Amino acid sequence: MIKNYFKIAWRNLWRNKAFSFINIFGLSIGIATCLVIMLFVQDELSYDRYNKKADQIVRVIFRASINGEKINEANVMPPVAQTLLADYPEVQQATRVRSGGLPLVTYDNKTFKENGFVFADSNFFQVFTLPFLKGNAATALTQPNTLVISEATSEKYFGKNDPLGKVLSFNGSPLKITGVFKKIPPNSHFDFNLIASMATLPESREPSWMSSNFFTYLVLPEGYGYKKLETKLPEVVAKYMGPQIQQAFGMSYAEFRKKGNDVGLFLQPLTDIHLHSDFSNDFKPASDIRYIYIFGAIALFMLIIACINFMNLSTASASKRYREVGIRKVLGSLKRELIRQFLFESILLTFIALLFAIVLVNLALPVFNQLSGKELNLHFKNITFLIFGLCGFGLIVGALAGSYPAFFLSSFKPVTVLKGKFATGKKSIGLRSGLVVFQFCISVFLIIATTVVFQQLKYIQNTKLGFNKDQVLVLHDTWNLGKNEAILQQELLQDSRVVNASVSGYVPVGPSYGNNNMIYTEDNSAQLVKTLKYHVDEQYIPTLGMQIVAGRNFSKDFSTDTTATIINETAAKTFGWGDKALGKTVTGFKNNNGEKITYRIIGIVKDFHFKSLHDRISPLMMVLGDNSGSIIAKVKTKDIAGLLTSVKKEWSQFSNAALFSYSFMNDDFEATYRAEEKLSMILGIFAGLTIFIACLGLFGLVTFTAEKRTKEIGIRKVLGATVPNVVGLLSKDFLKLVFIANIISWPLAWWTMNKWLQDFAYRITISWWVFFLAGFAALLIALITVSFQAIKAAIANPVKSLRSE
Repeated sequence: MIKNYFKIAWRNLWRNKAFSFINIFGLSIGIATCLVIMLFVQDELSYDRYNKKADQIVRVIFRASINGEKINEANVMPPVAQTLLADYPEVQQATRVRSGGLPLVTYDNKTFKENGFVFADSNFFQVFTLPFLKGNAATALTQPNTLVISEATSEKYFGKNDPLGKVLSFNGSPLKITGVFKKIPPNSHFDFNLIASMATLPESREPSWMSSNFFTYLVLPEGYGYKKLETKLPEVVAKYMGPQIQQAFGMSYAEFRKKGNDVGLFLQPLTDIHLHSDFSNDFKPASDIRYIYIFGAIALFMLIIACINFMNLSTASASKRYREVGIRKVLGSLKRELIRQFLFESILLTFIALLFAIVLVNLALPVFNQLSGKELNLHFKNITFLIFGLCGFGLIVGALAGSYPAFFLSSFKPVTVLKGKFATGKKSIGLRSGLVVFQFCISVFLIIATTVVFQQLKYIQNTKLGFNKDQVLVLHDTWNLGKNEAILQQELLQDSRVVNASVSGYVPVGPSYGNNNMIYTEDNSAQLVKTLKYHVDEQYIPTLGMQIVAGRNFSKDFSTDTTATIINETAAKTFGWGDKALGKTVTGFKNNNGEKITYRIIGIVKDFHFKSLHDRISPLMMVLGDNSGSIIAKVKTKDIAGLLTSVKKEWSQFSNAALFSYSFMNDDFEATYRAEEKLSMILGIFAGLTIFIACLGLFGLVTFTAEKRTKEIGIRKVLGATVPNVVGLLSKDFLKLVFIANIISWPLAWWTMNKWLQDFAYRITISWWVFFLAGFAALLIALITVSFQAIKAAIANPVKSLRSE
């Protein structure tokens, strides 16, 4: 029986080669898209689950609201870990990680600038599952000035030699290697290459509850709901942070809260970090759970659309097989046997499409990985699971896609079809029309979504930032030059290609804005304002082309400017001063020990965007002070390569050890929105694929209709109908379906994209023409698709269609 099914299916497939190819190709694209997205979603959901204690680990985070300004930080204060471990028996383990920056690491006269350098507590490897290759994980970080490195770092510095006991110099400080660990999996929220002992860091032993620089993780009992512990954390804040708030601000914790302020510690499950974080200071940029929903929906819709096409194309080809069905029924075939025959053909085509899809996935994954930054592949460790999974996938898709054609074909009445009368009924026509509407609803929705994302990105690129980012060269890690940093700045100022140059670690794009500074006015010490505090020099504002709207810039001619500040317009408005802020004073904290310092306002700078456009401009103060880290140079030359060569040569005269590293500010700015750019490209690709597959379905429906109305078309042509008349006759009904799809998809797209735009503090307003453009594009594509088959039917010889009458 199976052999007979296969023989009939193969003959039919080969007899209709072009039609079968279109059917298989459309389904394979849908399956391939679905598989790629499934791999992406599975990877996103798998973050940090490689840890054996993944479901027990939580991270302590800090959230606050100070005078209406929100603070969301992924790191907390130094004593939090030991305090929670000591005070709450449900905390089984507590460990901390502190970012170590980007040090210059030297060994055997070779110097490298290293990423992924952190300090960690000695029990770090007991909390996280990171297998050791050499050394003892339990004791490797117990002593100060010890270091464990990744396998790749070991090969980088020592090749095949044993690294244990070797010493690496970190900015001149020696650290002894005591262990080597395996590479951290890519689906982790952190990626460390060098981990130094926390005991090396004096800051880790400070009792301050006013500075937060430590990522803190807790291990809770299996099955323990972390919310139970979280409800107890307010008492920790009141007990330990309250007295320090009293000391710093001169008010009790209760009074502090009555002023509308709030601070608190919260818990975040380890497996939620990648998809449910909104922190600017995390180890890696977080993803968003909404993207999982979006791509998951696209995968489902693409698969449904591919199955719909299969149904439409299969029923469209049914007119060529109705006599076969009639004869088979006359010869004794039962309806269930015909259903099995056609389901078998459907599943066979699906498995052929699945094989094509696997080829397409392997071809598409390198491109998709480049766009998404992933390392996805189909080479699962468990090949048995892959084979059975794909087979099950093929059976399910084949059964779903072939169910309607099977029941449709097997329902033909032999007497009717053998007389040459082939009719389908209003219900089946309505179903197919509804499926076409559904397909184009998704297509129009994706066209609108892609257009809105592109518009928002264009808006970001063209938004006035309040500073000039074009042709601004940023030299990184200039603090390594020591006293020569200022000399290099002066050398640059002597270059005719350099308009101006400033020394500051605070660059208004990228992560350097991540600090918190509390200030208050002398006449209202209870009004705390959270600001960002930039340490700059006299050249900072003119170098970046910022505008002073009141007062003056810093000047070396005024010795009192060491206690002066320039605030932005938002800070002036927050204090209620407006343009009357000049001469006022604000008080802040000089260090974590609570020592205070008062600044006099000498200028107001026009608001500029020093954060992502996802966030509103917040209060900012600039103070005069030495803050090495970067040299920011405004350049004016077409010979950028020559300028860089000169700067590198000057750099090498000051230091052979410090690595020369640079970037241009406009490139750094674009990198801030790279995730959105990738999203728009991926959406655009999926939109194109969806439209393509939808057009295949429309092609199938037009073919079906043309076959059904062959004699009608012949009669109309005999009676004088022209080709345009026939094309219009066949096209108008389908264009109505596309028009209905537009009406349905427009409000859905408007609501969805408005929700997406809410993430941007500065955003576009969706224009009416976006919907008109998407609708017109869909109608035009549908018209081209329909016209192709309609013209073919219209120019056919009517004699052939009427010969049997």
